[in-house]
Amino acid sequence: MMTNHGNRITQGQFSFLPDLTDAQITAQIEYALKNNFAVSVEYTDDPHPRNTYWEMFGMPMFDLKDAAGIMMEINNCRKTFPHHYIRVTAFNSVRGVESPAMSYIVNRPKNEPGFMLQRTETRGRQIQYTTRAYVTDKPAGERH
Repeated sequence: MMTNHGNRITQGQFSFLPDLTDAQITAQIEYALKNNFAVSVEYTDDPHPRNTYWEMFGMPMFDLKDAAGIMMEINNCRKTFPHHYIRVTAFNSVRGVESPAMSYIVNRPKNEPGFMLQRTETRGRQIQYTTRAYVTDKPAGERH
């Protein structure tokens, strides 16, 4: 049974688990590096499920072989954007795959306002649903 305590944003791996510790994050990064994945750190203040293009913090780390360097980048991002969502993404760069292999959130704002489900009736009594993040009620830079 999956539960979502506190209505947290659930994107990527480990979303229904408690926040990962730095030791657990390091273990996941080591797994990615053992599989020759390129790792990047990304952040956003708008975690809408269709907002798949988050801002990159620094450049992707293609040739890095030590998890400590990536943890340093995560911690620098946490210091720079303490009230944003921060995620680690690992890309499998093998020709023919070239897609994210892992993605998980490593930082969250203290207050996660959630989403509104908007219902609209259209022609033929069809109903369409749209989600809107409450966080977007405020302009960028003032959201958290």
